[in-house]
Amino acid sequence: MNRDYPLEHMRNFGIIAHIDAGKTTTSERILYYTGMIHKIGEVHTGETTTDWMEQERERGITITAAAITCFWNPTYMPVTDVSKKVRFNIIDTPGHIDFTVEVKRSLRVLDGAVVVFDGVAGVEPQSETNWRYADESNVPRLCFINKMDRTGASFERSYASILERLNKNAVRFQLPIGLEGDHNGVVDLMRMKAYFFEGEKGITVIEKEIPADMLDEAKKYRAEMIEKIVENDDDAMTRFLEGAEFGVDELKKLTRKAVIANKIFPVFTGSALKNVGVQLVLDAVVDYLPSPLDIPPVKGINPNTGEEVIRTASDSEPFSALAFKLQNDPFVGALTFFRVYSGTIESGTYIYNATTGKKERLGRIVRLQADKREEVKKVFAGEIAAAVGLKDALTSHTFADETNPIILETIKFMEPVVSLRIEPKTKADQEKMGMALKKLGNEDPTFRISSNPETGETIISGMGELHLEIMIDRMKREFGVEANVGAPQVAYRETILGTAEAEHKYIKQTGGKGQYGHVKITIKPLEPWPEGEKIPKHIKRYDDFEFINSIKGGAIPGEFIPAVEKGVHEAMDRGIVAGFRLVNISCELTYGSYHDVDSSEIAYKIAASQAFQEAARRAKPVILEPIMKLEVIAPEKYMGDVNGSIASKRGQVEGSEPRGQAIAIHAKVPLSEMFGYTTALRSMTSGQGSAMMEFDHYEVVPANVEKEIAEKRKV
Repeated sequence: MNRDYPLEHMRNFGIIAHIDAGKTTTSERILYYTGMIHKIGEVHTGETTTDWMEQERERGITITAAAITCFWNPTYMPVTDVSKKVRFNIIDTPGHIDFTVEVKRSLRVLDGAVVVFDGVAGVEPQSETNWRYADESNVPRLCFINKMDRTGASFERSYASILERLNKNAVRFQLPIGLEGDHNGVVDLMRMKAYFFEGEKGITVIEKEIPADMLDEAKKYRAEMIEKIVENDDDAMTRFLEGAEFGVDELKKLTRKAVIANKIFPVFTGSALKNVGVQLVLDAVVDYLPSPLDIPPVKGINPNTGEEVIRTASDSEPFSALAFKLQNDPFVGALTFFRVYSGTIESGTYIYNATTGKKERLGRIVRLQADKREEVKKVFAGEIAAAVGLKDALTSHTFADETNPIILETIKFMEPVVSLRIEPKTKADQEKMGMALKKLGNEDPTFRISSNPETGETIISGMGELHLEIMIDRMKREFGVEANVGAPQVAYRETILGTAEAEHKYIKQTGGKGQYGHVKITIKPLEPWPEGEKIPKHIKRYDDFEFINSIKGGAIPGEFIPAVEKGVHEAMDRGIVAGFRLVNISCELTYGSYHDVDSSEIAYKIAASQAFQEAARRAKPVILEPIMKLEVIAPEKYMGDVNGSIASKRGQVEGSEPRGQAIAIHAKVPLSEMFGYTTALRSMTSGQGSAMMEFDHYEVVPANVEKEIAEKRKV
């Protein structure tokens, strides 16, 4: 079986935005215009293709990233020219901050993104977070300012917010024709034509001359656009300064090159709900976003040699793919979504997991259409597909050719900030609950399960109250597990502010072989590693911990060093001030001794754990609390009340700006003060206020609050 379309005719891209900016509505139009569906479902009626979960349809929000495959024939090509059709692999991502993991992991495997903005609100908090994730993954982007039909919509204000808050290299490529109720088309500055959308759901694109009252404005902004495009190419800039004219095809080539290099971000506009402008965004995806051939080769490590390995997007290269998402499907069981970077793989063969070193039979491969599945026999380089029934695969695992193994860079996930106590309602639920939590935890790396060793309680942790609420709801609907749930708790952390050392000998004689472990350690706050400097072999570095082995002359035999590190890890999990996990610590093993007969792993583990706790108590331990970035939108007359409420919650207002007919206030507030805030805000603003929170950073709690937290933990 051979590839049925060229690799350069493929676009893997995501649709990302703040909640309610219109991502899912835009995705629904894309599916309709590409012929994948014949009836457009709307979010408000709960009938969209990509929001297929019951919880999504009930709440009108996207919870899980949905993958869809479709084919697009660009607007300006003859419909019969099938060779020009481009295959789209699209991921529609959530906009709510509690499900931000879906955006992060999707961007890791996508080649481009369409960032959707609300034409009234412009850049919103989750827009900034998503943009940052795209920067981290170096993903080229197009911008689509949506909802130009809404009351209070302003293309210029929204565009200005992109320049100010995201990137100064965003460039107008279109202008809206009319605003609010009068919005009915767009001016394309590249072709200098006006486009209107007629027929059933705007399916027919009509090209006309630019309205006379907009011609001067269009000429002005086209000149600005051309200048922004050519300044990224030395030769083109020289010709531009010499007065040369540039044709549309040449401008497109220059734009494509600059977009792929993340030097410019074209801005388009329209209204997905009113069926204006979506087809031209799809044309721009074809023109400007990269195919798998345009992105740099993927880099990884050979697990056998530790050397760097490179894979290019080619079917003839050794197979390599990254698992980026797990999903429990009620009909087919476990689905493992993966992106193929090189080579091919067929169903019925064995797939090698380079991360675990295990092989599994790949029974079935499916291509996803949201919750529907199309079975395929073979997948090729550049494709996104899902494997059915893999038992050992987890998010971030690498699949590879066993004879040419590679491990690709893993996806880094955020730490959860909210916890709940959960217990099964009946004995029958007890066994099922453990299985359900394990499956949900495998699906979502930001959903963590732990147990309190003192009380035996099960604790679930996630990114917010809604995140945990959805997980409990899924447990009930998908696994039939009823549970009692405690009040939300903040996921505090502990750290140290000073340096200390401690020495501990663990000696136990029981008549026969005894136990002997002796370690001396120094701990201090973890410092960032200098950029570009290689980490020496004797240092093991993690996200929030560093272990330095400075043992000389075999004072402690090498086989006991891992036990020392393990003992330190276990002591960090227990905390010092109030039992919360310690983070951001550098621990150096400086000295120790051993006994020829009695030394053992368990003895060194206990000695290390005791030494760490002794040192930590003397190193100024403190409690850290999660600080949230808060945005409150409310009418101006309530600003005094809102500011006062933020100050009363130990919050700090950082600024405000007009947002349509209201004011948006930006603040940083401790999460512990924010439970139930949305209800209080609605009451304070007569139902006209709304709030959006996202995690920003951890900060040391004030001494009086620390005392309160520690006393509560002792009770």
